[in-house]
Amino acid sequence: MSETSPKLRAELEGIPTYKPGRPAAADGPVAYKLSSNENPYPPLPGVLEAVAATAASFNRYPDMACTGLMNELAERFGVPVSHLATGTGSVGVAQQLLQATAGPGDEVIYAWRSFEAYPIITQISGATSVRVPLTPGEAHDLDAMADAVTDRTRLIFVCNPNNPTGTVVRRAELERFLDRVPGEVLVVLDEAYREFIRDPRVPDGVELYRERPNVAVLRTFSKAYGLAGLRVGFAIAHEPVAAALRKTAVPFGVSQIAQDAAVASLRAEDALLGRVGSLVGERTRVVDGLRAQGWTVPESQANFVWLRLGERTGAFAEACQRAGVVVRPFAGEGVRVTVGEGEANDILLKVAEGFRKEL
Repeated sequence: MSETSPKLRAELEGIPTYKPGRPAAADGPVAYKLSSNENPYPPLPGVLEAVAATAASFNRYPDMACTGLMNELAERFGVPVSHLATGTGSVGVAQQLLQATAGPGDEVIYAWRSFEAYPIITQISGATSVRVPLTPGEAHDLDAMADAVTDRTRLIFVCNPNNPTGTVVRRAELERFLDRVPGEVLVVLDEAYREFIRDPRVPDGVELYRERPNVAVLRTFSKAYGLAGLRVGFAIAHEPVAAALRKTAVPFGVSQIAQDAAVASLRAEDALLGRVGSLVGERTRVVDGLRAQGWTVPESQANFVWLRLGERTGAFAEACQRAGVVVRPFAGEGVRVTVGEGEANDILLKVAEGFRKEL
Protein backbone atom coordinates (compact mmCIF):
# COMPACT_ATOMS: atom_id res chain seq x y z
CA MET A 1 0.00 0.00 0.00
CA SER A 2 1.32 3.40 -0.93
CA GLU A 3 2.28 5.70 1.95
CA THR A 4 1.59 8.84 -0.06
CA SER A 5 -1.63 10.78 0.39
CA PRO A 6 -3.66 12.80 -2.11
CA LYS A 7 -2.51 16.37 -2.47
CA LEU A 8 -4.88 18.85 -0.90
CA ARG A 9 -4.97 22.62 -1.19
CA ALA A 10 -2.39 24.33 0.99
CA GLU A 11 -4.95 26.98 1.96
CA LEU A 12 -6.76 24.39 4.07
CA GLU A 13 -3.83 24.10 6.47
CA GLY A 14 -4.57 25.73 9.80
CA ILE A 15 -8.18 26.69 9.09
CA PRO A 16 -9.88 27.33 12.44
CA THR A 17 -12.74 25.02 13.26
CA TYR A 18 -16.17 26.59 13.51
CA LYS A 19 -17.37 26.05 17.07
CA PRO A 20 -21.14 25.68 17.35
CA GLY A 21 -22.84 26.64 20.56
CA ARG A 22 -22.64 23.84 23.10
CA PRO A 23 -25.98 22.03 23.48
CA ALA A 24 -27.81 21.72 26.75
CA ALA A 25 -27.07 18.40 28.43
CA ALA A 26 -29.82 15.84 28.08
CA ASP A 27 -29.21 14.15 31.43
CA GLY A 28 -27.39 16.76 33.52
CA PRO A 29 -28.25 19.93 35.40
CA VAL A 30 -28.06 22.13 32.29
CA ALA A 31 -31.57 22.96 31.13
CA TYR A 32 -31.23 25.96 28.82
CA LYS A 33 -29.11 26.52 25.72
CA LEU A 34 -28.10 30.18 25.40
CA SER A 35 -25.09 29.52 23.20
CA SER A 36 -26.32 29.62 19.59
CA ASN A 37 -28.59 32.68 19.26
CA GLU A 38 -31.50 30.42 18.46
CA ASN A 39 -35.11 31.51 18.83
CA PRO A 40 -36.50 29.72 21.91
CA TYR A 41 -40.03 29.65 20.50
CA PRO A 42 -41.44 26.75 18.45
CA PRO A 43 -42.13 27.22 14.73
CA LEU A 44 -44.51 30.01 13.76
CA PRO A 45 -48.21 29.24 13.10
CA GLY A 46 -48.72 27.30 9.89
CA VAL A 47 -45.09 26.27 9.54
CA LEU A 48 -45.35 22.76 11.00
CA GLU A 49 -48.37 22.11 8.81
CA ALA A 50 -46.46 23.25 5.72
CA VAL A 51 -43.48 21.10 6.64
CA ALA A 52 -45.66 18.05 7.25
CA ALA A 53 -47.35 18.42 3.89
CA THR A 54 -44.03 18.75 2.09
CA ALA A 55 -42.41 15.87 3.95
CA ALA A 56 -44.67 13.41 2.15
CA SER A 57 -42.74 14.05 -1.06
CA PHE A 58 -39.15 14.30 0.09
CA ASN A 59 -38.31 11.39 -2.16
CA ARG A 60 -38.29 14.07 -4.88
CA TYR A 61 -35.68 16.75 -5.47
CA PRO A 62 -36.58 20.25 -4.30
CA ASP A 63 -37.24 23.13 -6.67
CA MET A 64 -33.66 24.13 -7.43
CA ALA A 65 -34.70 27.69 -8.34
CA CYS A 66 -36.62 28.11 -5.06
CA THR A 67 -39.37 29.68 -7.17
CA GLY A 68 -42.05 30.06 -4.52
CA LEU A 69 -39.65 31.49 -1.94
CA MET A 70 -37.98 33.80 -4.44
CA ASN A 71 -41.34 35.21 -5.53
CA GLU A 72 -42.39 35.70 -1.91
CA LEU A 73 -39.13 37.51 -1.09
CA ALA A 74 -39.35 39.67 -4.21
CA GLU A 75 -42.80 40.84 -3.18
CA ARG A 76 -41.88 41.32 0.47
CA PHE A 77 -38.81 43.46 -0.21
CA GLY A 78 -39.90 45.11 -3.45
CA VAL A 79 -36.96 43.79 -5.47
CA PRO A 80 -36.70 41.88 -8.77
CA VAL A 81 -36.40 38.12 -8.53
CA SER A 82 -33.17 38.49 -10.52
CA HIS A 83 -31.71 40.39 -7.54
CA LEU A 84 -32.20 37.44 -5.17
CA ALA A 85 -30.22 34.31 -4.36
CA THR A 86 -30.77 31.65 -1.73
CA GLY A 87 -28.45 29.33 0.13
CA THR A 88 -27.98 27.14 3.18
CA GLY A 89 -28.33 29.90 5.74
CA SER A 90 -26.76 33.32 5.37
CA VAL A 91 -23.35 31.77 6.06
CA GLY A 92 -23.80 29.51 3.03
CA VAL A 93 -24.59 32.53 0.89
CA ALA A 94 -21.56 34.34 2.36
CA GLN A 95 -19.34 31.47 1.25
CA GLN A 96 -20.87 31.68 -2.23
CA LEU A 97 -20.03 35.40 -2.28
CA LEU A 98 -16.39 34.61 -1.56
CA GLN A 99 -16.31 31.96 -4.24
CA ALA A 100 -17.61 34.57 -6.67
CA THR A 101 -15.29 37.42 -5.70
CA ALA A 102 -12.05 36.37 -4.03
CA GLY A 103 -9.18 33.95 -4.49
CA PRO A 104 -5.43 33.68 -3.88
CA GLY A 105 -3.81 37.11 -3.76
CA ASP A 106 -7.07 38.89 -2.92
CA GLU A 107 -8.03 40.43 0.41
CA VAL A 108 -11.23 40.33 2.46
CA ILE A 109 -11.79 42.92 5.18
CA TYR A 110 -13.91 42.46 8.27
CA ALA A 111 -14.02 43.69 11.86
CA TRP A 112 -12.63 41.53 14.63
CA ARG A 113 -14.03 40.16 16.69
CA SER A 114 -16.99 39.50 14.45
CA PHE A 115 -18.77 36.43 13.06
CA GLU A 116 -16.35 33.55 13.46
CA ALA A 117 -17.19 32.05 10.06
CA TYR A 118 -15.59 34.98 8.22
CA PRO A 119 -11.96 33.85 8.66
CA ILE A 120 -12.91 30.26 7.86
CA ILE A 121 -14.69 30.92 4.57
CA THR A 122 -12.08 33.50 3.58
CA GLN A 123 -9.23 31.04 4.03
CA ILE A 124 -11.14 28.34 2.18
CA SER A 125 -11.41 30.69 -0.80
CA GLY A 126 -7.63 31.18 -0.75
CA ALA A 127 -7.97 34.91 -0.04
CA THR A 128 -6.23 36.77 2.77
CA SER A 129 -8.12 38.03 5.82
CA VAL A 130 -7.62 41.64 6.88
CA ARG A 131 -8.98 41.92 10.40
CA VAL A 132 -9.67 45.42 11.72
CA PRO A 133 -9.99 45.63 15.52
CA LEU A 134 -13.24 46.79 17.04
CA THR A 135 -13.39 50.15 18.77
CA PRO A 136 -13.10 50.31 22.59
CA GLY A 137 -16.90 50.38 22.54
CA GLU A 138 -16.98 46.92 20.83
CA ALA A 139 -18.21 48.38 17.50
CA HIS A 140 -16.96 48.44 13.91
CA ASP A 141 -14.19 50.97 13.29
CA LEU A 142 -15.37 51.93 9.81
CA ASP A 143 -12.73 54.62 9.33
CA ALA A 144 -9.99 52.06 9.96
CA MET A 145 -11.74 49.56 7.69
CA ALA A 146 -11.87 52.11 4.89
CA ASP A 147 -8.18 52.89 5.46
CA ALA A 148 -7.42 49.16 5.09
CA VAL A 149 -8.77 48.99 1.53
CA THR A 150 -6.09 48.33 -1.10
CA ASP A 151 -6.11 47.43 -4.77
CA ARG A 152 -6.24 43.78 -3.61
CA THR A 153 -9.48 44.21 -1.63
CA ARG A 154 -12.36 42.31 -3.17
CA LEU A 155 -14.97 42.07 -0.42
CA ILE A 156 -15.81 43.72 2.92
CA PHE A 157 -18.12 42.23 5.54
CA VAL A 158 -20.05 44.61 7.80
CA CYS A 159 -21.94 42.58 10.40
CA ASN A 160 -24.81 44.78 11.56
CA PRO A 161 -25.65 44.07 14.38
CA ASN A 162 -22.24 42.63 15.06
CA ASN A 163 -21.95 39.05 16.23
CA PRO A 164 -20.92 38.53 19.08
CA THR A 165 -20.98 42.06 20.55
CA GLY A 166 -24.47 43.14 19.45
CA THR A 167 -23.31 46.64 18.53
CA VAL A 168 -24.56 48.45 15.43
CA VAL A 169 -23.40 50.77 12.68
CA ARG A 170 -25.71 53.74 12.18
CA ARG A 171 -26.78 55.38 8.94
CA ALA A 172 -24.48 58.41 8.82
CA GLU A 173 -21.29 56.50 9.53
CA LEU A 174 -22.24 53.63 7.22
CA GLU A 175 -23.02 55.94 4.32
CA ARG A 176 -19.77 57.83 4.89
CA PHE A 177 -17.93 54.51 4.82
CA LEU A 178 -19.66 53.36 1.65
CA ASP A 179 -18.75 56.64 -0.03
CA ARG A 180 -15.09 55.86 0.62
CA VAL A 181 -15.13 52.29 -0.70
CA PRO A 182 -14.29 51.91 -4.41
CA GLY A 183 -17.21 50.77 -6.54
CA GLU A 184 -15.43 47.59 -7.63
CA VAL A 185 -15.23 46.34 -4.01
CA LEU A 186 -18.29 44.40 -2.83
CA VAL A 187 -19.61 45.47 0.58
CA VAL A 188 -21.71 42.78 2.25
CA LEU A 189 -24.11 43.98 4.93
CA ASP A 190 -24.66 40.88 7.04
CA GLU A 191 -28.02 41.50 8.71
CA ALA A 192 -28.77 38.14 10.30
CA TYR A 193 -30.29 39.88 13.33
CA ARG A 194 -32.09 42.70 11.54
CA GLU A 195 -35.50 41.93 13.06
CA PHE A 196 -34.24 42.66 16.60
CA ILE A 197 -33.06 46.21 15.88
CA ARG A 198 -34.96 48.97 17.66
CA ASP A 199 -32.55 51.87 17.09
CA PRO A 200 -34.13 54.05 14.35
CA ARG A 201 -30.69 55.36 13.41
CA VAL A 202 -29.67 51.94 12.05
CA PRO A 203 -30.46 51.78 8.33
CA ASP A 204 -32.14 48.90 6.58
CA GLY A 205 -29.45 47.52 4.29
CA VAL A 206 -32.00 46.95 1.55
CA GLU A 207 -32.47 50.72 1.30
CA LEU A 208 -28.73 51.19 0.80
CA TYR A 209 -28.47 48.39 -1.77
CA ARG A 210 -31.04 50.08 -4.03
CA GLU A 211 -28.71 53.00 -4.80
CA ARG A 212 -25.36 51.22 -4.60
CA PRO A 213 -24.49 48.41 -7.05
CA ASN A 214 -21.57 47.28 -4.87
CA VAL A 215 -23.75 46.59 -1.80
CA ALA A 216 -25.23 43.16 -1.07
CA VAL A 217 -27.45 42.30 1.90
CA LEU A 218 -27.52 38.96 3.72
CA ARG A 219 -30.56 37.78 5.67
CA THR A 220 -31.49 34.48 7.30
CA PHE A 221 -34.49 32.52 8.55
CA SER A 222 -32.37 30.94 11.29
CA LYS A 223 -32.76 33.59 13.99
CA ALA A 224 -35.99 35.60 14.34
CA TYR A 225 -37.97 33.18 12.16
CA GLY A 226 -36.89 30.15 14.16
CA LEU A 227 -35.81 27.92 11.27
CA ALA A 228 -32.22 27.34 12.38
CA GLY A 229 -32.47 23.60 11.79
CA LEU A 230 -33.65 23.96 8.19
CA ARG A 231 -30.77 26.14 6.90
CA VAL A 232 -32.19 28.75 4.56
CA GLY A 233 -30.85 32.24 3.96
CA PHE A 234 -30.78 34.69 1.11
CA ALA A 235 -28.99 37.63 -0.43
CA ILE A 236 -30.38 40.76 -2.04
CA ALA A 237 -27.89 42.17 -4.54
CA HIS A 238 -27.76 43.75 -7.97
CA GLU A 239 -28.07 41.35 -10.86
CA PRO A 240 -24.38 40.65 -11.63
CA VAL A 241 -23.72 39.68 -8.01
CA ALA A 242 -26.98 37.78 -7.56
CA ALA A 243 -26.37 35.89 -10.80
CA ALA A 244 -22.88 34.93 -9.60
CA LEU A 245 -24.40 33.64 -6.36
CA ARG A 246 -26.81 31.44 -8.25
CA LYS A 247 -23.90 30.06 -10.28
CA THR A 248 -21.91 29.15 -7.17
CA ALA A 249 -24.86 27.62 -5.28
CA VAL A 250 -24.83 23.92 -4.50
CA PRO A 251 -27.54 22.38 -6.71
CA PHE A 252 -30.65 21.57 -4.68
CA GLY A 253 -28.93 22.90 -1.56
CA VAL A 254 -32.07 24.36 0.01
CA SER A 255 -34.54 21.58 0.70
CA GLN A 256 -38.19 21.84 -0.28
CA ILE A 257 -39.11 21.57 3.39
CA ALA A 258 -36.92 24.61 4.13
CA GLN A 259 -38.37 26.55 1.21
CA ASP A 260 -41.97 25.91 2.19
CA ALA A 261 -41.28 26.58 5.87
CA ALA A 262 -39.70 29.92 4.96
CA VAL A 263 -42.69 30.94 2.86
CA ALA A 264 -45.08 29.99 5.68
CA SER A 265 -42.93 31.93 8.15
CA LEU A 266 -43.02 35.04 5.98
CA ARG A 267 -46.80 34.82 5.97
CA ALA A 268 -46.97 34.66 9.79
CA GLU A 269 -45.58 38.16 10.30
CA ASP A 270 -47.95 39.17 13.12
CA ALA A 271 -46.87 36.22 15.26
CA LEU A 272 -43.24 36.86 14.35
CA LEU A 273 -43.39 40.48 15.45
CA GLY A 274 -44.98 39.47 18.74
CA ARG A 275 -42.29 36.95 19.52
CA VAL A 276 -39.47 39.27 18.52
CA GLY A 277 -41.01 41.99 20.65
CA SER A 278 -41.03 39.68 23.66
CA LEU A 279 -37.36 38.80 23.12
CA VAL A 280 -36.45 42.47 22.78
CA GLY A 281 -38.21 43.11 26.08
CA GLU A 282 -36.21 40.33 27.70
CA ARG A 283 -33.03 41.75 26.16
CA THR A 284 -33.72 45.07 27.84
CA ARG A 285 -34.35 43.34 31.16
CA VAL A 286 -31.11 41.35 30.94
CA VAL A 287 -28.98 44.34 29.94
CA ASP A 288 -30.49 46.55 32.65
CA GLY A 289 -30.01 43.82 35.22
CA LEU A 290 -26.37 43.24 34.30
CA ARG A 291 -25.58 46.95 34.32
CA ALA A 292 -27.23 47.33 37.74
CA GLN A 293 -24.83 44.66 38.97
CA GLY A 294 -21.90 46.74 37.73
CA TRP A 295 -21.16 45.01 34.44
CA THR A 296 -20.12 46.98 31.36
CA VAL A 297 -22.49 45.76 28.67
CA PRO A 298 -22.47 47.15 25.12
CA GLU A 299 -25.86 48.24 23.85
CA SER A 300 -27.14 45.21 21.96
CA GLN A 301 -29.52 45.39 19.03
CA ALA A 302 -29.45 41.61 18.50
CA ASN A 303 -30.90 38.68 20.44
CA PHE A 304 -27.80 38.28 22.60
CA VAL A 305 -25.56 40.24 24.96
CA TRP A 306 -21.78 40.39 25.25
CA LEU A 307 -19.62 40.38 28.37
CA ARG A 308 -15.90 40.99 27.90
CA LEU A 309 -14.27 38.88 30.59
CA GLY A 310 -10.73 38.30 29.34
CA GLU A 311 -9.02 35.55 31.28
CA ARG A 312 -12.17 35.02 33.38
CA THR A 313 -14.19 33.91 30.34
CA GLY A 314 -13.87 30.17 30.95
CA ALA A 315 -14.68 30.45 34.64
CA PHE A 316 -17.85 32.42 33.93
CA ALA A 317 -19.01 29.91 31.31
CA GLU A 318 -18.43 27.06 33.75
CA ALA A 319 -20.38 28.86 36.47
CA CYS A 320 -23.29 29.30 34.08
CA GLN A 321 -23.21 25.63 33.13
CA ARG A 322 -23.25 24.54 36.77
CA ALA A 323 -26.30 26.72 37.35
CA GLY A 324 -28.23 25.35 34.37
CA VAL A 325 -27.49 27.49 31.30
CA VAL A 326 -24.97 27.06 28.48
CA VAL A 327 -23.38 30.23 27.07
CA ARG A 328 -20.88 30.78 24.26
CA PRO A 329 -17.34 31.54 25.49
CA PHE A 330 -14.65 33.01 23.25
CA ALA A 331 -11.47 32.01 25.06
CA GLY A 332 -9.55 34.93 26.52
CA GLU A 333 -12.07 37.46 25.24
CA GLY A 334 -15.61 37.20 26.51
CA VAL A 335 -18.95 35.47 26.61
CA ARG A 336 -21.94 35.83 24.31
CA VAL A 337 -25.26 35.02 25.92
CA THR A 338 -28.40 34.48 23.86
CA VAL A 339 -31.57 36.07 25.20
CA GLY A 340 -33.79 33.09 25.87
CA GLU A 341 -36.77 32.13 27.98
CA GLY A 342 -37.44 34.26 31.04
CA GLU A 343 -36.42 31.42 33.36
CA ALA A 344 -33.10 31.02 31.57
CA ASN A 345 -32.44 34.75 31.72
CA ASP A 346 -33.19 34.71 35.44
CA ILE A 347 -30.54 32.03 35.95
CA LEU A 348 -28.04 34.03 33.91
CA LEU A 349 -28.63 37.16 35.98
CA LYS A 350 -28.25 35.24 39.23
CA VAL A 351 -24.97 33.67 38.11
CA ALA A 352 -23.65 37.04 36.88
CA GLU A 353 -24.49 38.67 40.20
CA GLY A 354 -22.61 36.04 42.18
CA PHE A 355 -19.67 36.05 39.79
CA ARG A 356 -19.44 39.84 39.91
CA LYS A 357 -19.05 39.79 43.67
CA GLU A 358 -16.04 37.49 43.33
CA LEU A 359 -14.17 39.78 40.91
